[in-house]
Amino acid sequence: MILSLSGSLVTQQQYGYHQTMDNEPDLSRLARTIGDPTRIQMLALLMEGRALTAKELAYGTDIKPATATSHLKQLVEDRLLGMTSQGRHKYFRLASPEVARLIESLMVFAPKRKRVGPATGNDAICTARFCYDHLAGKLGTRLTETLVTRGLLNADDGLFALSPSGETWFKQFGIDTDELQKSRRQFAYPCLDWSERRDHLAGALGATLAKRMIELGWLTRSKHSRVVAITAEGRSALTAQFGITLDQT
Repeated sequence: MILSLSGSLVTQQQYGYHQTMDNEPDLSRLARTIGDPTRIQMLALLMEGRALTAKELAYGTDIKPATATSHLKQLVEDRLLGMTSQGRHKYFRLASPEVARLIESLMVFAPKRKRVGPATGNDAICTARFCYDHLAGKLGTRLTETLVTRGLLNADDGLFALSPSGETWFKQFGIDTDELQKSRRQFAYPCLDWSERRDHLAGALGATLAKRMIELGWLTRSKHSRVVAITAEGRSALTAQFGITLDQT
């Protein structure tokens, strides 16, 4: 029963409440799925953008493979993970960039773990890392800030739009923005960085920018980690082209 504005009691059916709830997203189911410590850890492991096997995810979350299977089934059913088969192995990855954005947003609000001893690994991941397939951490946020400050990107209703000078710059940098804007993926938008509490560039443009910097030898990916290593050539290029200087231990 529900108390109406007039003070009379009406049933949920009369009020239309039950029908409305049936048509709404099932947030409670999503909360149960990602609220499990093992499943949220699996999602975090896949934030580096690569596909991992069930065995690798079991090892990374310190559980048995049989237990990992049931967790992965739930994540696939709830469309948080995608699965592909290759030979005898099944590979799992985040279902979409939107899932990565969800996990990164949760990291913004999650309390930080207490440090035990030196935390050089944590320092490295805060300096430069992948958020799914685009750059995050100090590197990602400072790159984004520079692109906006120089007028190459403009904030437009929660998205990023290229300016005329931005179109020219990205093409000179080796990125075909015309083709990117024709793709089905969202072109460019801000993603709130969990360690910097500022936006970094996500979307097709952010992913392609990261890929291009790897092609140029400025960055290298760390195996089984989201951490991005900045090469000596990359440090020089970032300082020269963007005025960015980062210390990475």
